[in-house]
Amino acid sequence: MTETAPPRVRAEIDLAALRANVRTLRAHAPTAAFMAVVKADAYGHGMLPCARAALEAGATWVGTATPEEALALRAAGIDAPVMCWLWTPGGPWREAVEADLDISVSGLWALREVTAAARAATRTARVQLKADTGLGRNGCMPDDWPELIAAALRAEAEGLVRVTGLWSHFACADEPGHPSIQAQLDVFREMVAHAEEQGVRPEVRHIANSPATLTRPDTHFDLVRPGIAMYGISPSPEVGAPQDFGLRPVMTLTASLASVKHAPAQHGVSYGHHYTTPGATTLGLIPAGYGDGVPRHASGTGPVLVDGKLRTVAGRIAMDQFVVDLGGDEPGIGSQAVLFGPGDRGEPTVEDWARAAGTIGYEIVTRIGSRVPRVHMNVDLNVDLNVDMNVDMNVDMSVDVNKAPNSTDD
Repeated sequence: MTETAPPRVRAEIDLAALRANVRTLRAHAPTAAFMAVVKADAYGHGMLPCARAALEAGATWVGTATPEEALALRAAGIDAPVMCWLWTPGGPWREAVEADLDISVSGLWALREVTAAARAATRTARVQLKADTGLGRNGCMPDDWPELIAAALRAEAEGLVRVTGLWSHFACADEPGHPSIQAQLDVFREMVAHAEEQGVRPEVRHIANSPATLTRPDTHFDLVRPGIAMYGISPSPEVGAPQDFGLRPVMTLTASLASVKHAPAQHGVSYGHHYTTPGATTLGLIPAGYGDGVPRHASGTGPVLVDGKLRTVAGRIAMDQFVVDLGGDEPGIGSQAVLFGPGDRGEPTVEDWARAAGTIGYEIVTRIGSRVPRVHMNVDLNVDLNVDMNVDMNVDMSVDVNKAPNSTDD
C-alpha cells in the first residue's frame, strides 16, 4: 500500500478516541476495575492495538470470548489479567492454564476439564464461576449453583483452581427500566452471597456490561466490562447517543470512487433494477460490498457522504460494490466516500447504518471484513494531550496481523 495506490476501502481506527472513551467510561465507574472487552477482533477494530490502547488509558483487565483470542493476546505480550468465557470441550486448556488466563466455568463438566488441565500443567488454574441469572445462555442455573460451588471449593482445596471471580451477564440492560435488570441483579446478589457463605473469596464480582456501566451504578461491584461503548458506539437508542456520554466513535469507514459516469433517465442500476434513474444523472461506483461487511439489507437506504453531500445507496448492494446517484455532481474518480464515522463532519454514523439495515451498531462494525485494512491512527499515547481529531497522525500501516476468531454480542 503506497500513497500512489491507496486502498479501495479502509477502516481508520482512532486510538486516541478509544483511549478517551476508556477514560470517560472509567469516570462512570470510578471505584471499579475496568475490563476492556476486545472479542471478535475488538468488534472489528483490531484486537491487539485496541487492547494496548485500552490498557494505556487505565483498563486493568482484558476480556475475550474465546481462549484462542486470549492466548493470542498473551503471545503478543499482553501481561494484564485476561479472561475468556466461551468454549467447548477439548479446548486449549493446558495452554490457557499455563498462560494464567482467567477461564469462565459454567458447570461441572467445564470445571472437570479445567482441573484436568491444571493437573497436566502442574499449575493452579484461575477460574471465574458464571451464574445464569436470567439470560439463558452460558452460566450455572441457581438450582445447580450449590453443587458447582462445592465442587469448585474442593478443587481449590486441592490446589487445582483458584476461584478468582463470580460473574453474570444482563439480558436487557440496553433497555433502561426493563424489569429483568433488577430481577437479574437480585439473583446475582443471592448467588454471590451463597458462594461467599460457603467460603469462596473472589477477587472480582461483575455483571455490568456497556449499558449497565453507563446507566446503573448499582451494578458496578468490583469490575465493569464495557464492550461496544469503548468503541464509541451506543448499546441502543434507548440508552442514548454516544455524545450523550462523551463518547467518540473510533472507526471511520471510507472508500475511493471507482467509477463516475453519466446515465440517462430510466436507466436501471445494480442487480434486479430495484433502482432506476429518475432523470439524466451521474452515477458513482463505490468499491465496497457485502463481501467487505457492508450490509445488503441497507440496499436503497444506506447513507454515504460523497464530495461533501449525503447520498443514498442506489439499488442493491452487491458483494464487492454499490452505486450512489450523484445527481448533477461530478466528483473525480478516486474521490473519497465516507460510509460512516464520528458524524461531526457531516458523515453518517454507525447508528445511521444500523437503522438503514434494521440491525444494531455492534453488527455494523464487527462484520467489516478481513480484506478491509485497519489503519490505526494516533498510536502514540502522547498525541492524546493535543490532538486535532480531524487530522491523520501517527498512522500504523501494519494492519490486520492480529485477527482473531469472531464471536457474539457484548
